[in-house]
Amino acid sequence: MSSYISSSNNRFYVAAESAYGVASAIQGRHRISAVRLKARQEQVQADRRDKTGSRSYAGAPPGSRKQTTFGLNTYMTAWNDPSQEPGHGPLITAAMGGAVQIFNGGSVASETNTQIAFAAPHGLSVGQAVAIGGEIRFVASVMNASAVNVNAPFTGTVVPGSVASATATYRLANDLPSATIFDYWTPGTSVQRMLAGTAVDHFSIKVNGDFHEFEFSGAAADLIDSATFAGGQAGLEQFPGEPDPAGFDYTIIPGHLGQVWLGSVASQFFTLTSAEIRVDNDIDLRNREFGSLTPRGIVAGVRKVTSSFSVFAQDDIETKALYEAARQISPIGVMLQLGQQPGQLFGLYLKSVVPEIPEFDDSESRLQWTFKDCRAQGVSDDEIIVAFA
Repeated sequence: MSSYISSSNNRFYVAAESAYGVASAIQGRHRISAVRLKARQEQVQADRRDKTGSRSYAGAPPGSRKQTTFGLNTYMTAWNDPSQEPGHGPLITAAMGGAVQIFNGGSVASETNTQIAFAAPHGLSVGQAVAIGGEIRFVASVMNASAVNVNAPFTGTVVPGSVASATATYRLANDLPSATIFDYWTPGTSVQRMLAGTAVDHFSIKVNGDFHEFEFSGAAADLIDSATFAGGQAGLEQFPGEPDPAGFDYTIIPGHLGQVWLGSVASQFFTLTSAEIRVDNDIDLRNREFGSLTPRGIVAGVRKVTSSFSVFAQDDIETKALYEAARQISPIGVMLQLGQQPGQLFGLYLKSVVPEIPEFDDSESRLQWTFKDCRAQGVSDDEIIVAFA
C-alpha cells in the first residue's frame, strides 16, 4: 500500500560535466549534505494572436521551449579524504570557474610571523591555501621553492616539524563549467530527478548561523525525472540509479566556529556577529537559438563579488580603521575561516574590498556597525579565492 513520502528520505549528489548538459556518472563520494532543493521548470508560452472564434485559450504547440531554474541550500561538511575532491567541489567550480588545486601538504621547517618555510619544495602558487593546526591561510607571495608568505599569521604554535595538511583551492575563471545535480528519494519507486546543465548564477556563504551554509542558485538545461525519462536525455540511455551512499560523513560544522581577519594590515576580529559573501555571475544561457529546444551553453557576464558583515562597535584602533577605510574609499583585505578542526575547515579570501560606510544599528543594547554590499576588486579573475582543508 502506497503512503506519503517523508521529506527527510532525500539524498543529493553533484558531479561535474565534461560537456554542457551531458550528465556525468556519479559515485558515492559525490554526495553532499543539502537542506533544500527548489527546482522549477515551466513552458515558455508565447501569446497567440490567431482568431479562434472564441475567447478560450487554445494551448501552446508541442515542442515549446522550457525554462529551468533551481536553488540549493547545503551545509558545509567534513572533508575526510584528501585524495578526492570535496563533495561541494563541482558546485563551487561551477560558481567560480577554476578547477580545483590540490596541495598535498608538507612538513614545516620554520615559521616567522607570516613566513612559512617547508622542509621540501612546496609547489604552491600565489592564492593557494595552507592549513596548519586547525587554521587556514592563503599564499600572498612565493619567496622561493620552499618558502611562502601568507596573508595573516597563524595564531597557534607552529614549530619545526609541524604538519601542513592537504588543501583544495578554488579560483575564479573567465568561463563557467556546468554540473549535474541528482535528487534521489526513498522509496526507490518514487519519482527521482536530476538537473542537467546546471549553471550557478549566485553563490553565497553565510557565517555565524546555526551551521555554516552554502547557497547556490541559477538555471539548468533540463529537469529530468525517472517517470518520464526518454533515451537520449542528458546523453543517457537510462535514468541513472543511485550509487551506494555507504561511508558518507554526516558531520556538519557549527556556524559560530572560525576566525575573521580584516583590514589593510590583517587584524583578527572577535566581534563579528554576521557575514555573507556573495558571487553573482550575471549568466545568460544560450536558450534563444534557432533549432534547439534546450540551452546550448553558458555565457557569463560581468562578475560581482560582495561582502556584507556586522561587527560590534569598539573604540580600538582596528575597528576605527574599518570606518576610516570606508570614508576614504580605501581597500581592505577580508579573510574568513569557517571551522577550527583539520578536515573541517573552509576559508575564503578577498584581497581587495572597498568597504561601504557602515550603518549604525542601535536597536539592541550594544551598538553594531553593518557594512553592506562591499564590492571586491580584482585584476584578473582574483576577487575571491576559497579553499577546503
